[in-house]
Amino acid sequence: MPNPMHKRPLSVTLIGGLFIAAGVLQLGFFFYQLNFHRPFHYDDALVGLVRLLAVVCGAFMLRGNNWARWLAIAWLVFHVCVSAFGSAREVIVHTLLFGVIAFFLFRTDARRFFQADPAHLP
Repeated sequence: MPNPMHKRPLSVTLIGGLFIAAGVLQLGFFFYQLNFHRPFHYDDALVGLVRLLAVVCGAFMLRGNNWARWLAIAWLVFHVCVSAFGSAREVIVHTLLFGVIAFFLFRTDARRFFQADPAHLP
């Protein structure tokens, strides 16, 4: 029987699922828009990599890997910075999203989950 102290908090499950869903949807949109009739631009590869990172963050957060929590935070900070080149609305939305997700990823229950040994998680 798993130790209840190692149980994944609902907030981590939802955030991990959100990152996976967002990454998969963004990757799908990325490949849909990719134009194979023009020369390859390396910027396209970077965009795809950033979107793939969302899936990686979500999957490994669900497994309890602490580095994935920090990578997710870095991913969100990157989006806040990039949105600064857009509209004020984008900056506000990304900043609020960052704040809410950071709050839930660093609460006591989430901290305990990420500090546990991932080999002993359910």
